[in-house]
Amino acid sequence: MADTGPKAPSLPRETVRIPGTTVEFELIRIPAGTLVTKDPRDPSREVRVEIKPLWFGKTEVTWDEYDVFLLGQEERPAGQSADAVSRPSKPYGAPDRGFGHKGYPAISLSFHAAEEYCKWLSALTGQKYRLPTEWEWEWACRAGGEEIPAERLSEYAWFWQETPHPAGKKKPNAWGLHDMAGNVGEWCRDFEGKPVLCGGTYDSTAKKVGPSVRMYQTPDWNATDPQNPKSKWWLSDGPFAGFRIVREPAQ
Repeated sequence: MADTGPKAPSLPRETVRIPGTTVEFELIRIPAGTLVTKDPRDPSREVRVEIKPLWFGKTEVTWDEYDVFLLGQEERPAGQSADAVSRPSKPYGAPDRGFGHKGYPAISLSFHAAEEYCKWLSALTGQKYRLPTEWEWEWACRAGGEEIPAERLSEYAWFWQETPHPAGKKKPNAWGLHDMAGNVGEWCRDFEGKPVLCGGTYDSTAKKVGPSVRMYQTPDWNATDPQNPKSKWWLSDGPFAGFRIVREPAQ
């Protein structure tokens, strides 16, 4: 990720408090632009994708944020309700697998769980939160530049690790976003609208971490779930799966 394009200090930032709680998270408004990247249908070709400005989560969604949704801890302000949004089922064991909780990214989450969180937060705040598309995510990950040089990857990304790490402890990219590559993979929608995990994960090799890395869920990610049918909220064998939210600018 070369240091080109608008730099983090010049980009608008906003601290958001989840209504009815003391839990806060930070958003950074990334600029519009044109993403030039490999065509997933034909890697020998390039595609050009126009990206609109968006508010991006500074980090992945952490347990501090997700616990409010999971445990129903918020007190809803008058006139705002998230009652119509379903809540996650309770996991069999500790949802953080003992890796760490406060300040750590939420893990083992299905695409469904990530989407329902966005719906809940939108209903609660009256603003449009969602998961990014793979193109929006890659644009934000590159931050107007290129891939992170291999010799500097460890400055920006957790990879080839046994566990995830607290969010925001590595250097941010040029737009101020942390952990876009590595740590936990981040759920997005691909160019066909299908769920895809972007960026690589904490247990990936260096070559499998970066803005162009994609992972599609396989049955192995939920193989040992004892439920029948298997949980649509939790991935019994996918502790590497998390997500980051975006918010559409107000019209």
